[in-house]
Amino acid sequence: MKQHFMMFAAYNQWANSRIYDAAADLDEEEFHRNVGVFFGSMMGTLNHVLTADRIWMRRFTGEGDAPARLDTILHRAQPGLRLAREAEDKRIIDWVGALSDKALSGRFSYMTVSDMRTVSQRLAPALDHFFNHQTHHRGQAHAILTVLGRPSVPLDLTLFQRSEEGRAYA
Repeated sequence: MKQHFMMFAAYNQWANSRIYDAAADLDEEEFHRNVGVFFGSMMGTLNHVLTADRIWMRRFTGEGDAPARLDTILHRAQPGLRLAREAEDKRIIDWVGALSDKALSGRFSYMTVSDMRTVSQRLAPALDHFFNHQTHHRGQAHAILTVLGRPSVPLDLTLFQRSEEGRAYA
């Protein structure tokens, strides 16, 4: 189980890097342009993923900043957003790498952001959601690039597993 989540943490970092590389080619207007996805723009979407990651990591670890809203804008400019993303990806990889089998099979409790209620659940299914959520919104970032007439970014898990970074998980 731990190897499975270590793969997704490494894949997450790899896929985020590819999306951020593609977003770096957008000018400021394109980066902020509302194209009709759930969080509007590339800026809104990438901020949401980072915001949600921080909320979940606070739930998982009890540490770190956790925004109070899912649409929080942490960084309006790409350079600061990318640095924060890279730091959060490293934090995720380090935390997952330190998890024990006992922790993965255990439970944790947290307060929801949307309706302020306490939830208790097993950690492993919550991690499934955590990584799936990132994949979902990277798909929206991919769609934004397409809408803006930019090349698509291949993000398939098998492509990661064939890469230098992902070969250990194939």
